[in-house]
Amino acid sequence: MTPPNSTTEQDIAATVLRERSRLGNFIRRRVSDPTDADDILQDVFYEFVQAYRLPEPIEQASAWLFRVARNRIIDRFRKKKEVRLDDLGCDDDGDDCRLDLLLPSVDGSPEDAYARATLLEELQTALEELPANQREVFVAHELDGVSFKEMAAQSGVSINTLLARKRYAVLYLRTRLQTLYDNE
Repeated sequence: MTPPNSTTEQDIAATVLRERSRLGNFIRRRVSDPTDADDILQDVFYEFVQAYRLPEPIEQASAWLFRVARNRIIDRFRKKKEVRLDDLGCDDDGDDCRLDLLLPSVDGSPEDAYARATLLEELQTALEELPANQREVFVAHELDGVSFKEMAAQSGVSINTLLARKRYAVLYLRTRLQTLYDNE
């Protein structure tokens, strides 16, 4: 007589055998360190075994595995040491301290590219939530690299007003995007 959980164990083993290669390749394309990639793969399968044994079944195991892998890759990236803006040597008016210089490199590892894309997608959504005048100043300064002096000359708005608009935008974005760094 077979134990009552033998079907569950067989289902888990079959899924792991079927998805291991494809899932491993997915992770390795996004994580440059092979050891980290293997750790993530093992974490995903461990979580799968735990979740599979819960009363609610996993409907689409493959999709579930890839979603968990994607989340683990993001988590791994978030755990990297954060760089404080104060440590970057930004000048007082912020002209040499731009957001695009803080994002993971476009030419970096697949993990960096994936993290960059995820961060930019979240940033885009958050930017759309800002009032237009704050968004315009933030985008011009942080993404387009336009100095406050240039913006003031082009728009006729004082530098102090532009600085205040950017400050409000930064405060909102910092709060709005904090969950990207807090989730573990």
